[in-house]
Amino acid sequence: MRHYSPLDNIICQADYALRTLLGKPVTTERTNPAANIADVKLSNAERRLSAGLMRVNHAGEVSAQALYQGQALTARLDSVKESMERAALEENDHLAWTAQRLQELSSSKSLLNPLWYAGSFAIGAFAGAIGDKWSLGFVAETEHQVIKHLDKHIQKLPPQDVKSKTILMQMKEDEAHHATIALQHGGAELPWPVKKLMAAMSKTMTTTAYYL
Repeated sequence: MRHYSPLDNIICQADYALRTLLGKPVTTERTNPAANIADVKLSNAERRLSAGLMRVNHAGEVSAQALYQGQALTARLDSVKESMERAALEENDHLAWTAQRLQELSSSKSLLNPLWYAGSFAIGAFAGAIGDKWSLGFVAETEHQVIKHLDKHIQKLPPQDVKSKTILMQMKEDEAHHATIALQHGGAELPWPVKKLMAAMSKTMTTTAYYL
């Protein structure tokens, strides 16, 4: 594995952030799960609902990218670093899929994405710095909370918006896999107050990103 200098790491992180927020992120090149599903006509209210939910999920993926990059930067074990980077690559698929769906719904991404990225990167770097088992435990708990949000969004989507639902179903499957991998690598169970704080922060983001 190549070892980068501090300057190299700064440049790589800046490039990654710009790709996530403004450019085209590097993905696994998996096909969008909704690619072959015909779009249907939605009323204005239904379109706004779908767009709001997909904007929340896109913002969540921006946060996930920052979280994984921050953790990979401060991870102690190469195996943990590689696990974080692989998960981030798969999350980029979600980033691309939700961005495409927002475009199809004639809507926009969250204006606060830079804020979500910066905050999540700091949290990820801190989690990685206090120890790999806690960092991995943080990943597992994050993914479990994301799955709960996805379940709610799948239920809220207009019944005929099969394209959005299909994307969220695949995302849910991937998130569950990431949580399992994190636990298999030694992730520790987080204390209850930390879980509650994470849930409160997540609620703030999801509520705000729906509109902005």
